[in-house]
Amino acid sequence: MSSELEHRTNVLKGEPTDDAVLELDGVTKRYGQETVIDDLSLSVREGEILTLLGPSGCGKTTTLRLVAGLERPDGGEIRLNGNPVSRPGEFVPPEQRGIGVVFQEFALFPHLTARENIAFGLNEWSKRERRERVDELLDLVDLEAQGDSYPDQLSGGQQQRVALARSLAPEPAMILLDEPFSNLDVDLRVQMREEVRRILKKAGVTAVSVTHDQEEAMSISDRVAVVNDGRIEQIGDPEGVFQHPESRFVASFLGHASFLSGYVNGDDVETDLGTVPREQIHGLAPEYDKSRIDVLVRPDDVIATPAKNGDAHGHVVQRRYLGPTILYEVELDNGDSVQCMHNHDDTVPLDADVAVAVNADHELSWFPHGQRTAVHSSD
Repeated sequence: MSSELEHRTNVLKGEPTDDAVLELDGVTKRYGQETVIDDLSLSVREGEILTLLGPSGCGKTTTLRLVAGLERPDGGEIRLNGNPVSRPGEFVPPEQRGIGVVFQEFALFPHLTARENIAFGLNEWSKRERRERVDELLDLVDLEAQGDSYPDQLSGGQQQRVALARSLAPEPAMILLDEPFSNLDVDLRVQMREEVRRILKKAGVTAVSVTHDQEEAMSISDRVAVVNDGRIEQIGDPEGVFQHPESRFVASFLGHASFLSGYVNGDDVETDLGTVPREQIHGLAPEYDKSRIDVLVRPDDVIATPAKNGDAHGHVVQRRYLGPTILYEVELDNGDSVQCMHNHDDTVPLDADVAVAVNADHELSWFPHGQRTAVHSSD
């Protein structure tokens, strides 16, 4: 394997690399008898934005606090730039780790201006160096005209940019972002995701973000680590994790997921909704011929139309109007259930008998019938 390919393989798997800024090796955290983080390992390379994505209570925020030094692990090792900051018998306090943290509440000092908030952690810098650094960061976050404004004079998005600039001011080894967009309204959230990614990339800083919002994770990240019950279920670039999930949990958590029962028969996979070419099923190995599999389809992979002349496959049991689109849930005659995404002006009514067809023009992922995890390659 070439050095470049080996490097990329290690990064995607979460394994240590030569340019890793952060490494977690077998980290465990317990609260009493409850194991919150269970033998978790990952690495984050220089300049990368990695997001820990998962449901509430999965351990992602605890992981962030362990990295920051706000919690002590019960096992394993955490390294920054190759140097241990936490392992049995050794613990570097948070103020000595060189890590910036942006909390979801922003935590700005209300009695300080934006400029003074940004300069707060630069007490050991000279007055000139402090002024130049603050000017540089105000320019970076596009708030040159708001330097003398107090937090209550700033919008939510502006406050967030001040909080980010304050974390960047002392030139930390990395930035941690804890649900950074949760306090913003929906429209501003989308805008700020793009803005924060731009700022982090322009600053060249390494960042780890935590969120339960899949759209946020997909849009801001270079890689996504899906966390469930204190373990990483899958880690990789957003497109790869979404298109080729390695477990049913990942498939279902990253958007709507339906599973069609299929039978592998030579060059085809036969389903109750018709035949799918075998070559369209991602990584389907020869040994699965004459076997049952479950094919993953997303709502935009499936279309439902009013049934004609007895060609119904099932009936609509739920219809959700989402503005630009309508999400239908169709209960199939064979007991499967699929979701279909249609344009907002679609006229298929609730309880209608419908014919359903797979209309995907890309590879579809699959799982052995009834099995929780995939056994095929996801690269």
